Amino acid sequence: MSNEGMKTSIRNNRGFTLVELIVVMVILGMLAALVFPKLIPKVGKGKQSAAKTQIELLGQALDQFRLDTGRYPTTSEGLNALLTDPGVPGWDGPYLKKAAPNDPWGRPYHYESPGTHGDYDLISYGADGSPGGDGEAKDINSWE
Repeated sequence: MSNEGMKTSIRNNRGFTLVELIVVMVILGMLAALVFPKLIPKVGKGKQSAAKTQIELLGQALDQFRLDTGRYPTTSEGLNALLTDPGVPGWDGPYLKKAAPNDPWGRPYHYESPGTHGDYDLISYGADGSPGGDGEAKDINSWE
């Protein structure tokens, strides 16, 4: 094998140049700048949808508790009454497989019984964690 053949094989094994890597990084950065802002609202809507689903499932467990005991858990008993017997006659739980989940933003659901909008009120205060709000901070509740 000649010297020229060895130089060619060595040159082919060197990999990417710094300029090539920088060009690829710039292209990826531009793509991320275009795509990422469009994905952020979808993440918020996904969390709101998850909260609505969790509230519906907790509502089903609360309804089953009521069918067995004749009433909903009181505010002081809270959602823990779905997992642990609060000493109510007719309790035939647990009504949940595990402890009541936090909302998608990591905060516990707010439960009141009797509620101001029905037999019980179950609320997630959204991303901001306080009553009211718009967009991702909008409250998700059991009566709407």
